[in-house]
Amino acid sequence: MMLLNYKEQGNGDPLILIHGLFGSLDNLGLLARQFETEYRVISVDLRNHGRSFHSDIHNYHELANDLVNLFDHLSITSAHIVGHSMGGKVAMALASQSPQLIQSLSILDMAPVAYPERKHDAVFSGLHKILNNKPTTRKEADDLLATSIVDPGVRQFLSKSLYKEQEHLTLRFNVNALFDNYAQIIGWDNIPAFEGDVIFIKGQNSDYILAEHQANIISQFPNAKAHIVNGTGHWLHAEKPETIYRVIKRFIEKVTNR
Repeated sequence: MMLLNYKEQGNGDPLILIHGLFGSLDNLGLLARQFETEYRVISVDLRNHGRSFHSDIHNYHELANDLVNLFDHLSITSAHIVGHSMGGKVAMALASQSPQLIQSLSILDMAPVAYPERKHDAVFSGLHKILNNKPTTRKEADDLLATSIVDPGVRQFLSKSLYKEQEHLTLRFNVNALFDNYAQIIGWDNIPAFEGDVIFIKGQNSDYILAEHQANIISQFPNAKAHIVNGTGHWLHAEKPETIYRVIKRFIEKVTNR
């Protein structure tokens, strides 16, 4: 059995932080540091990301199973789960497969739907240029990414996963597996209703949660709450970390103290 790489900090009830596509456990590091004063915070690298194992298989059933195995390893019987983007779908899949493990779900800017649009083709193009051209400096890597990716913020985010291998830079995440399984990543199979406590936190300027998704959300998560964070996009936890922390903390405390 392959075990996910993880980082543990703090004491208290377990709280699991799950990053999104092309990310790593460091992405939710600000939240981890805020929550560690009251919770046992476990940040994970999903398979094919960070320092976790690589696999040709990348679907939500297996991603959720990876978390079940980690729970077993850490002797966790239930936890609060926070997932961003693809990590939100992993959290929702876990709620479907192992609802007894969930104390609460906080989903950051992701809906339980299949998205029709391929939003990351330019990103994959840039990443493949890094794999094929083997840059030796971060400047070279950024120049390669820039041929496909205009936004410097996106390039900076991706460059966090660069590391030195022999004489050149390469990427920690498994570009080829993510590319081959991209239809699975943007897809979604509706799950039976999860009756537990869930909050969907949307970035006001993001199009990942839309009014047209409401029926899907309610049918799968009938007790769902919603919160919109003004002035943020898809990276709401990086843009307004204090606000996200307060919203999640208030939600978890309500669930715990009920």
